[in-house]
Order: sequence, then C-alpha cells, then structure tokens
Amino acid sequence: MKKDEAIQIVKPHLKQERFEHTLRVADTAVRLAEKYGGSLEKVELAAILHDYAKYFPLEDMQQIISESDLSDDLLDYHHELWHGPAASVLVKRRHGVMDTDIQNAIHYHTTGRASMSKMEMIIFVADYIEPGRSFPGVDEVRETAETNLHRAAWMALRNTIQFLVDKHATVYPDTFYAYNDLTKRLNAGGNDNS
Repeated sequence: MKKDEAIQIVKPHLKQERFEHTLRVADTAVRLAEKYGGSLEKVELAAILHDYAKYFPLEDMQQIISESDLSDDLLDYHHELWHGPAASVLVKRRHGVMDTDIQNAIHYHTTGRASMSKMEMIIFVADYIEPGRSFPGVDEVRETAETNLHRAAWMALRNTIQFLVDKHATVYPDTFYAYNDLTKRLNAGGNDNS
C-alpha cells in the first residue's frame, strides 16, 4: 500500500481536524524515523492509518474486539483506547495490511506496551508530540525526542499515567507495563538514544 492509498482509506472516516492531526503525525513520525532509523514507508503508513477507527461507532469497535483475537479486557477500559486495536484488525481484514510491525504500531499507539519496537515507539511519540498538540509537558517531550526516543516515550507514558491518576481514571495495564519496561531499560542503559 502506498501513502496516497492510505490517505484515501482514512480521510472519509476522519473529521477534518483529526485528518490534519494524522498528516502531522505522519510528518513527525517520518522525521523521527529518519533520525532513529527504520523503514520510512512503513512508519508513514502506520502513522496515516493509526486513527482510522477513531470515529467508528462504539458498537462496531466492541464487535471487532470481541470477534477478533484482541484482548476482551479492553472493553473494561475507556472506549478511547479501542480505536487503535480495532484499526489494527481493520487494516488487515479490509485493506490487506499484513505487516505485523504496522499493525502493532497502530494497535499500541495510545497505550504503549512492554518491549515496544522502535517503530511502535516512533508512532507512539509522534502521536504525542505532533505540532498541533498543546498540553502540559508536551514541549519537554518534544525536546527530548530530538535526542532520545526511549526517554521521550518514557516521559509521554509518565505524563499520561499521571494525568489519568490525577483524574481518578483507570490506567490500562499495557501502559504501566510500557512505563516499567522503559524505566528498566533507561536505568540499565543509562542514556539509550536509539
């Protein structure tokens, strides 16, 4: 699948503001991939497709989660977490995206997970820091992303967990696992900037 085809797939399903976000995520992800290595084409496709299911009806996402090999425990958490995993299934089923790196980057772009690949981290961080984002802590993560992808992902996870805890909201376990994994990796490796 080429970039233009991916854009044509997602554009009808996104509000204009979200479509513009998607293009900014793609630009940011490609820039990070150029800096840290990885397939620019795969990173760009994952970024374009990451919010494909964002505005799908909740019932449709519930059905996709229930009828696929996705973990049913997703349904016990806020529906904002459903669109990534649902999109990872849909791009495979409807559009023949068989690349597991792309599927995983889409799946985990909101929650993260332990042992994230470089590509998963790139999409996770790009979604967090794209230039249209404006919230406390984002500038610090943007600056860090220029020199250390792992630390930027860790900071984004830390900020997300703190935000949810402050709201007395539940935190999906994969987010804790991702945070703990990156904490261990950073503490063991010092300043892993790959």
